[in-house]
Amino acid sequence: MCGIVGVLELDGSRAPSRHVLESMTAAIAHRGPDEHGIWVDGCVGLAARRLRVVDLVTGQQPLANEDGSVRLVANGEIYNAGELRDDLRRRGHLFTTRTDTEVILHAYEDEGPAC
Repeated sequence: MCGIVGVLELDGSRAPSRHVLESMTAAIAHRGPDEHGIWVDGCVGLAARRLRVVDLVTGQQPLANEDGSVRLVANGEIYNAGELRDDLRRRGHLFTTRTDTEVILHAYEDEGPAC
């Protein structure tokens, strides 16, 4: 199972420390020994440790949509991911991975938090 961490600087006066995010992901390295990723922008920092199960090559996280306006870290399985992916493709979404995480990302773009 993967590991996910995040930092939100509530006062918005500074960016989260990459060093802190590195330390947090190091503490959960056993949850995702295959790779890790960090993203920081403004007052938000996201990081993930990954255990490769699906899409062994291109499933890195945090994952971004095409224009970089939405970022996501997630862990889990969507049982109807194939059906949802096909529907989202028909609506014009382009997929760069075969992960369920990217299905969530594009569903969020279409439907917002209700997805």
